[in-house]
Amino acid sequence: MSKRIVLTGATGLIGRHLYSALRKRGDQVVILARNPDKAGKIFSDAERVLLWAPGVAGEWKSAIDGADAVVHLAGEPIAEERWTEEYKKRIQDSRVLGTRDIVDAIAAAAVKPGLLISASAVGFYGDTGEEEVNENSPAGSDFLAETCIEWEREALRAEAEGVRVVISRMGIVLAEDGGALEKLLTPFRMFAGGPVGNGEQWFPWVHIDDVVGLLLHAIDTPEVRGMLNAVSPGILRNKEFAIALGEALKRPARFSVPAFVIKLALGEFGETLLGGQRAHPTRTLEQGYRFRYETIEKALSDLVTV
Repeated sequence: MSKRIVLTGATGLIGRHLYSALRKRGDQVVILARNPDKAGKIFSDAERVLLWAPGVAGEWKSAIDGADAVVHLAGEPIAEERWTEEYKKRIQDSRVLGTRDIVDAIAAAAVKPGLLISASAVGFYGDTGEEEVNENSPAGSDFLAETCIEWEREALRAEAEGVRVVISRMGIVLAEDGGALEKLLTPFRMFAGGPVGNGEQWFPWVHIDDVVGLLLHAIDTPEVRGMLNAVSPGILRNKEFAIALGEALKRPARFSVPAFVIKLALGEFGETLLGGQRAHPTRTLEQGYRFRYETIEKALSDLVTV
C-alpha cells in the first residue's frame, strides 16, 4: 500500500533523491518548503507543497496529522559561507528550531504520524582522530557536535508522543549531482586534485543511493528506531579517497591543499575539514540495512565518468 510522507528539505541533495524514490514506488509526498513556489515547480507531482519555515505557523501543521511518516531533512548548508557567529546561529537555529516546530506539530496532531525520521550528522562525534566510533559513542564538544546534540534532543521529544523516531547521522554524501563530490571533480579533472591537509583524517563517506535506501528501510521496517550512522562500512582516509578519485578519473592526486591555507581561507570551518570521524554503521547493520556500496571503488565507478 502507498504511504503518505511529509518531507522537509526536499530541494536539497538527499531530499531530491528521496522524493524521486518515494514517488517511483507510488507514495504520496507532501512537501514543506521555505519557497513553495520554487518547490512546486520542481516537484509538480507532489500531493501538496506548503509554506514552512522555523517559527512560521500555517496550513503545514495539518499535513502532519495522520501522515504515515515525517522525514525532516531541512537545515542551512554548513559549507556555503565562512563561519561567522551570525552564520553559525543560522546553521544551528535552522536545525534546532525547525525540528522543535515539527515535533510540536506532531504533539498537536489528532492522529500522530507513525514515524519521525530526523537528519543529523556524524559531526555529532566531533573530531575522533584514530578512535573508531559507532552509534553508542559519546558526543564531541565542538560547534557541530553541540548543534547535533540539540538537534537530536528536539527530535527525540516525539517519542513521548508514542511516535517511532529514527535519527540518521549522515556522513559525507557522494552523488553525481551535488554535494562534496561535485565540488571535487573540477580540480581533479584539471590535474590539480589531491588530499586535504596531510590526508590522514578519516573520511566517513556514503553513496547517495545508500542514504535513500536507509531512509526507505526505516520507513518500511517498524522495528527500526534510534540512531543510525549513514556511512559506508568501507571507511578510509582522506588521502585514500583522493587516490581512488584520481584513479576513477585517470588523473593524479598529488596536489594537497596545505592545512594553513585551509585555516586561513575558511576559519573555524577549515578546522572541521581537517578533522574527521572514523565512524562505523554498527547499529545500521544490526537493524537490517545492507549497503549497496561498501567500497569507494564501487561507489566511484557508479558516480564518476571520465
